[in-house]
Amino acid sequence: MRQKISTIQVLFFGFLIFTLCSCAQTRDDDTLFQVSTISALSQGMYDGDMTFQELDKHGNFGLGTFNDLDGEMIGIDGIFYQARTDGFLYPVSLLKTKTPFSEVTFFKSDLTRMLDHPMTLFELKQLIDSFLRSKNIFYAIKVTGNFSYAKLRSVPAQKKPYPKLDDVVKNQSVFEFQQIEGTLIGFWCPEYVKKINVPGYHFHFISKDKKRGGHVLDCTVINAKIEIDEKEAFDIVLPSTKDFYMIDTSEESQNLAEK
Repeated sequence: MRQKISTIQVLFFGFLIFTLCSCAQTRDDDTLFQVSTISALSQGMYDGDMTFQELDKHGNFGLGTFNDLDGEMIGIDGIFYQARTDGFLYPVSLLKTKTPFSEVTFFKSDLTRMLDHPMTLFELKQLIDSFLRSKNIFYAIKVTGNFSYAKLRSVPAQKKPYPKLDDVVKNQSVFEFQQIEGTLIGFWCPEYVKKINVPGYHFHFISKDKKRGGHVLDCTVINAKIEIDEKEAFDIVLPSTKDFYMIDTSEESQNLAEK
């Protein structure tokens, strides 16, 4: 009899662990995970302590930057790329490379729409606005297709004492492309997270051949598939660094996603 009870207990706890793991995975799929805050980044906090190996556990889709503000990060299909000031993409070393600010998620589309006529970035944002169920949750957004025009930027690595981000982007490298296939990777965040993240839209771009990319300043999309993933949970991890503890984030920062 004791042996039968023991077997039942083992099966029960095995089932319980499996259920808990499944629930945790479901919650993680619906979570936007973020490293640090946009206000800290805007004030010159360019040193983080999270590696991309750790970041990879929290999402296969996202954007951000690298320590020293060394370029723009694009994450798609579980691979992270670094867009440098030469306009080209480079695979990221997961173990060695760290990030001072990134946002990632496990992308799973909740809504798909096809776009069959040209739209500017402004018009595209207006269209996506009409698809959003609520302005009080987060969204991961993927727009894959043909672009007649794309204007991208990247920024060079900085040296201490770090300048503020608003000053860095005055010397950004800008790249313009005509007739290029690729994907916009981005997020929409509610207004109430101002100082934590960028309210509204924030997009990075990656070409279909995974060779070119950067932060999106402007674009015109000809035809594309729009995918939207609703995120009802938000998880943030703050750097455990002296610089982060000491930095003043009380100043108002501009919407740097549009610069």
